[in-house]
Amino acid sequence: MIETMHLEKSFGHIRAVNDVTLTMADGEIFGLVGTNGAGKSTFLRLLAGVLRPDGGEILVDQEKIWDNPARKADLFFVPSDFYFFPNATPQEMGAYFAALYPKFDRARYEKLLREFGIDRTRRIQEFSKGMKRQTAILLGISSGTKYLLLDETFDGLDPLMRQQVRTLFAGDMAERGLTPILTSHDLRDIEDLCDRIGLLHAGGILLSEDLAGLREGMQKVQVVFASEADRAALLSKVSVKSDKKRGKLETILVEANREQTEAAFRAVGTVYFEILPLTLEEVFISKTEGMKSDGDVRTDSLD
Repeated sequence: MIETMHLEKSFGHIRAVNDVTLTMADGEIFGLVGTNGAGKSTFLRLLAGVLRPDGGEILVDQEKIWDNPARKADLFFVPSDFYFFPNATPQEMGAYFAALYPKFDRARYEKLLREFGIDRTRRIQEFSKGMKRQTAILLGISSGTKYLLLDETFDGLDPLMRQQVRTLFAGDMAERGLTPILTSHDLRDIEDLCDRIGLLHAGGILLSEDLAGLREGMQKVQVVFASEADRAALLSKVSVKSDKKRGKLETILVEANREQTEAAFRAVGTVYFEILPLTLEEVFISKTEGMKSDGDVRTDSLD
């Protein structure tokens, strides 16, 4: 399990991570989402022990991560700009990481390179963006670490490669207890893959919930009210996060569970109403809409 308590990190006058307390349980895929500059990349670098916190604490299996090589050996970090040595081949990068990670499985790495159609002897600098990303992920999977930290996990991967990577995650989670922790600007990836999400905004954590519970607490309703009086009565009874109207048809996001929402709408006059499936994107927008960074805390964008 990875825990952060009141984590802080600033770069000059920019506070990139602001009082973040999170728990990332073993055996789950944890997804971190947020606006541009929310601090996602900085947060992962702190977890990996690449950056030292200004305040707070990070525990990996109840041990501090900073200046702790034994615990760092349990984490493999795949940043969005993964560094490959100049002129290096996948085979050479595998040899390098095998020297760093005691559990690195070179036979499996070679097998995965073949399965993904990656030439082990070709210079990586000649690869496409997607092939470089695949190689970085395969290095991480083959490292044998308990935790895999991935920033912008699927950036540059086509749909087929994304599915292959998801399959790798699922297999390693079942077979050896891998715990992936990832960020992505594509909320669909997070929605389809993750068990639990954390929502960062302006360096601080807005929420950390399992996806099922998050959706249970918010409902999307399409409705045509019988009259303006019925509409006003409904809006006075529920917490409305957003309300979009096209002619008589309205789409309303309500902060309540399904039973409470149905009861509220049945209590007023409607021509029609229906509770529709809610996407993570809609939850994300509703949680962050209207929020702005405090000018005294950060004055620039920094991931």
